Amino acid sequence: MSEIRPLSSSEASELAQGLAQELRKAVIGQDAVIDDVLTALIGAGHLLLEGVPGLGKTLLVRALSRCFGGEFARIQFTPDLMPSDVTGHAVFDLQSEQFKLRRGPVFTHLLLADEINRAPAKTQAALLEAMQERQVTLEGRALPLPRPFLVMATQNPIEQEGTYPLPEAELDRFMLKVHIGYPAAAEELAMVRKVSGSSRADMLDVQPLRQLLTAADVTALQTFASQLPVDDQVLDYAVRLARATRGWPGLATGAGPRASIALVRCGRARALLRGAAFVTPDDIKSCALAVLRHRVRLAAELEIDGFDTDQVLRQLLDQTPAPRA
Repeated sequence: MSEIRPLSSSEASELAQGLAQELRKAVIGQDAVIDDVLTALIGAGHLLLEGVPGLGKTLLVRALSRCFGGEFARIQFTPDLMPSDVTGHAVFDLQSEQFKLRRGPVFTHLLLADEINRAPAKTQAALLEAMQERQVTLEGRALPLPRPFLVMATQNPIEQEGTYPLPEAELDRFMLKVHIGYPAAAEELAMVRKVSGSSRADMLDVQPLRQLLTAADVTALQTFASQLPVDDQVLDYAVRLARATRGWPGLATGAGPRASIALVRCGRARALLRGAAFVTPDDIKSCALAVLRHRVRLAAELEIDGFDTDQVLRQLLDQTPAPRA
């Protein structure tokens, strides 16, 4: 890996904002989702993108890989996918008469796990060690993954046939769960105009995007963000938000300590994205829904009444006092 050089505040901000502008050239009408994706990238966390087909989930990750000069791999999750198809396996070499390790697609910088909920739990769990420890154990050997390493997974929330819900232990490894919704009318019109005038059928083209970052640049951005100052009151606010979910009316299960950590890491990434020198309560609050929604479980009576998790979490965010600047 290339040598990692320290970034100045202006360099870090220019890199992050330049990347956001480049992604918006390919992904139309999803500015908030692009900010969430960059929050995960800069915060060194994994991302779960959820939305109905055709909204640009895979396109967004492909566009990011185009702007990022590191290694990129895609796994299409299917019901017959085996764990060894993800992590790799040992192969007997006839010439040397020895087993050799064949590394799987997980050995990359940016991994797109497409339709992750189409594979059974055994295959989904093949990513657990990689996501948490940044390593994979093959034949008793712990093999480190490249740095940086990010999993960006997609899933369809409405289709149930042939899908397997992600276990809670794996959901907790995703720093953010982002809902991608329909674009506004004007943005959809712009998208249709752009795509219908292209020779690539119904695809938006990521080829014109410029490569702005190397693997070392991403690591440098992550290092810079991790050192942004967080006031004790802001830190306390992040912890209070996570702890409030554990006894909040309407939530059967609350978020664990990973949520508190993720709130602070995401807050730092948000501060960097807007070019600030420190983290504010608004930085924490802006990413709280994406950090918490997959770490809590709605009470059964509220589900029956038609409520969803985001509604309860918004109420929690409104009623938990934030420190004054």
